[in-house]
Amino acid sequence: MSISTLAATVVTGHYGFAEIHQLTGSDHQLLCSTKSYQPNEVICSFGSGEIHDHPSKYTVQIAENKHIILSPEFLQYINHSCNPNAFFNTTTMELTALKAIAAGDEFTFFYPSTEWFMAEPFHCLCGEANCIGIIKGAKELSNDTLRQYRLTDFIQSKIDQLKH
Repeated sequence: MSISTLAATVVTGHYGFAEIHQLTGSDHQLLCSTKSYQPNEVICSFGSGEIHDHPSKYTVQIAENKHIILSPEFLQYINHSCNPNAFFNTTTMELTALKAIAAGDEFTFFYPSTEWFMAEPFHCLCGEANCIGIIKGAKELSNDTLRQYRLTDFIQSKIDQLKH
């Protein structure tokens, strides 16, 4: 989604390829691109600032009991969408474009693509035609739903284990 289609925002941080925007009159923040990307293009590399053994609303799961706080930390402002434009590849530790992203677009990802179990499920407000309603871990979603998304190798391995 382009910033021009959103309510008024204020830039609160600039990080080269991305800016943090805060919706005016709200504490809601989002990360927006400052340049264009093509599908499968690497947006940036990431690492782990901290490693936890349990999920939180700020972590990304990379293994069974391994949940990371993203580094660089500003990546935490990438919000959920049921029609995401970015993917956290936790095998290569790269954020990649799933589709064309234009300068000014908000970066979004599908939270269950990295989370087997979510610490804090929530009602989705993405407004996309394919919105799944309640966002919870991949463990709690149907195979039909999950087949529509790119999933991390870890999440895919958990699904494969259930099939056997």
